[in-house]
Amino acid sequence: MKFGFVIPTGDARTVANLAKTAESANWDAIFVWEPVWGIDAWISLTAAAMVTERIRLGTMITPISRMRPWKLASETATLDNLSGGRVILGVGLGAVDTGFTTFGEVADRKMRAELVDEGLDILTGLWRGQPFSYSGKHYQVEETSFFPPPPPVQRPRIPIWVVGAWNWPKSMARVLRYDGLLPNVLDAEKKHQPLTPTAVAEMTAFIQAKKPNEPFDIVVEGETPGNKPDEAAEKVRQYAQAGATWWLETRWEVPRNAEALKIVEERIKQGPPAVNGVR
Repeated sequence: MKFGFVIPTGDARTVANLAKTAESANWDAIFVWEPVWGIDAWISLTAAAMVTERIRLGTMITPISRMRPWKLASETATLDNLSGGRVILGVGLGAVDTGFTTFGEVADRKMRAELVDEGLDILTGLWRGQPFSYSGKHYQVEETSFFPPPPPVQRPRIPIWVVGAWNWPKSMARVLRYDGLLPNVLDAEKKHQPLTPTAVAEMTAFIQAKKPNEPFDIVVEGETPGNKPDEAAEKVRQYAQAGATWWLETRWEVPRNAEALKIVEERIKQGPPAVNGVR
């Protein structure tokens, strides 16, 4: 299992400083969220790339339905080259209450799902290089020879983790086309339910049956107490044994202020949980 830390707040310099601290504390990745309007995720991750050497850099999440996929392809490929192949792209429909309607973004769920699918088609197509063209319901792209940028360093592509509703067929079909699952557990009325090790084990079995012998990440979010290593390790171990490949330490509920950043920094310094005695 690998361990990432989601930085919930802070400007680009703060993210860079915390990424450097996280690398020193043996975390495997740092992630930032991508707002409709706010601190730019890709500038923050670029700042982090410039002061680190090993740690991976990603988003939790990029709401691709409201973005120009060719712009996102440019940003991700540029950062992957700058960082030596350390980018992870987390994508989903996004939460409409984070400013979608305020700025006139598409809020309809069905249309957002269509935009995600087409956006990912274009993103991965542009990463592969020219010639590339696309004809979809929402997007039309023609081949271009106008100074196309170099492709990402990572092959076959930058890893894409996709939010998936377990166990809803259309959502899981989208997940299976890519490289990782950010799971949401929904009941028959589409109400969110807690993510349990049992549910993770079911997801693992499903994915292994669909994609045997292919690398694929199952990503779990949560909080662990850095000052109680045994308790932290036991909490994470249950998910690791169920098949999860990443644990993302989150502090989504902290206030967006300097005091909260002290809490985040302290937890980063404490390092990731030690599963089987290994960090």
